[in-house]
Amino acid sequence: MAEIISIDEKLDLSREKKEALIRKRKILAVQKVFQCTHCAFKCEKCGTQIEHAPEQTNQLSRDLRVPYNFCEACKEEYIDYIERLKGGGDPDCYWHNEAWIDAWRRWIDYQSSVDCYLKSKEFNELLQEFKQTRPEK
Repeated sequence: MAEIISIDEKLDLSREKKEALIRKRKILAVQKVFQCTHCAFKCEKCGTQIEHAPEQTNQLSRDLRVPYNFCEACKEEYIDYIERLKGGGDPDCYWHNEAWIDAWRRWIDYQSSVDCYLKSKEFNELLQEFKQTRPEK
């Protein structure tokens, strides 16, 4: 005689699989945000690896607080971007035109958008959920 399959067991198994899939998606969402946006060893703008040696900064770099983790080249561009917004900038860098300024502005807007997401009620709720439960092995 054929073995009888309990519908309750089948529903429980289905629910457990669905919960495991949702848990995996949540883990990947948090993991992706932190891996992609908070790596201390890569430039936030171009992604190149950064060597964290004692910084050799010029006076302008010390005067201007750079809020991002940049490689030297991107840091110099960021400083020139800020200087151009103030009406200055390096005149020898003729390619730092309006389109270049717009690209920087949009990149900074994107960073702000990601920051808002990280501070959102829902993302914080997701982080709290991880603190309350231990990940499965």
